[in-house]
Amino acid sequence: MKLTRKELDDYKIELTIEVEAAEFSKAIKRATKMLGDRVNIPGFRKGKVPQKILEQHVGKDAIINEASETLLQNATRKALGILNLVPVSENKADVITNEEGKDFVFTLTFVPFPQAKLGEYKNLEAEKVVEPVTDEDVDKQVEAMRAHHANLIDAAEGDAIVDGDFITLDYTGTVDGEKFAGGEAKDAPLEIGSHKFIGDFEEQLIGAKVGEERTVKVTFPENYHAKDLAGKDAEFACKINSIKHRELPELNDEFVKKVSTFQTVDEYKADIRKNMEANAERRAVEAQRQAVIDKAVENMTVDLPPVMIDNRVTQMINELDAQLQSSGMNIQQYMAFSGMDMDKLREEYRENAKKAVLTEIMLERVAQTEKLTVTQGELNFEIAMMAQMYRTPQKQIEKYLKDSGQISGVAAGILRRKASKFIIDNMAGAKVEPPAEAAEETKDKEETKEN
Repeated sequence: MKLTRKELDDYKIELTIEVEAAEFSKAIKRATKMLGDRVNIPGFRKGKVPQKILEQHVGKDAIINEASETLLQNATRKALGILNLVPVSENKADVITNEEGKDFVFTLTFVPFPQAKLGEYKNLEAEKVVEPVTDEDVDKQVEAMRAHHANLIDAAEGDAIVDGDFITLDYTGTVDGEKFAGGEAKDAPLEIGSHKFIGDFEEQLIGAKVGEERTVKVTFPENYHAKDLAGKDAEFACKINSIKHRELPELNDEFVKKVSTFQTVDEYKADIRKNMEANAERRAVEAQRQAVIDKAVENMTVDLPPVMIDNRVTQMINELDAQLQSSGMNIQQYMAFSGMDMDKLREEYRENAKKAVLTEIMLERVAQTEKLTVTQGELNFEIAMMAQMYRTPQKQIEKYLKDSGQISGVAAGILRRKASKFIIDNMAGAKVEPPAEAAEETKDKEETKEN
């Protein structure tokens, strides 16, 4: 086999691959047997049809094409292995010569996986910044629990709406004096301050009383899912039907005993602080680790082909679509709701896609440089975790991964995690110990009692 490499524009290369005539002749013989096994010719057993007889029935071109396709695939795999190239775009193959008795020659055009040069990835520094937990932070958690256990009571006659109230109302919306689809409702429930309605709709109802009518003026967002309303001014004629105030329970030892396993307010607050500080420590360690990985990526030199970013964007959007479908939506509905088209959606994912691709390249190069490997036990454990996640027998998952050619991708994922751990374990200063799992959130200790 003779290989010639030519650099093209747009990160592409062209390989000219020449296979000796003798190999092509062997491929033709194999193709003759394969076609002979599939064709019924009177007077001959399958697989025993002479080439000349077979040519009369299927045509010589059919045999040549069968041989060419098989040889092309085999020669491509061999050539990529010899040159240590991995295509990141679709291969474009063009046959130049496929005449019997001559060398089989074809070209292969594709974008190869880029060459990356690692920079410093050991002894990297990153500051660990732990956000302090303030009394105000603790109080917010306590107030959230009080709100969770609040009672709703009917407002007294003449009471006005205040922030946090639950109301029901009738409303009719118009744009330029005309009603629009979805702009009208009767006895609609609304929590003031939830911001479920656009703009400052809810704030404009504060101060209104039961039976009162008010006109609320808002502007639809430019990216509103209904494009005929996006960016337009609207008026809503509203009538308040009912008001309920939120009555918070008194914060005392009795309340604490009711909603938690603690006996006093001080004990309850101390536990909240403990959990918040543990979570702050965990976030700080995770941020420090990510900063070290990001620095290793920044230190790497690589000319990234745009097609790799495009491919990752497509993968991310496909994953989003799968998640949406599991919840009863699809990507088209999501784009309509968010006021995007596919071009805008792809652009929104582009920066994250680029970062993900660069990080993977860096981790794979570190794994190669440090000669990290994946054991069969590690691979088996990963597959076992996947089987548990999908509630499917492990052997079935393993068979699917092997049949679909994804087993190498699973191994690559393990290898990248090991490379990430290597970088973190070798960062400057003392090793960062795995973050202690934050103690259970206070709410997990709370009883499931509801008022």
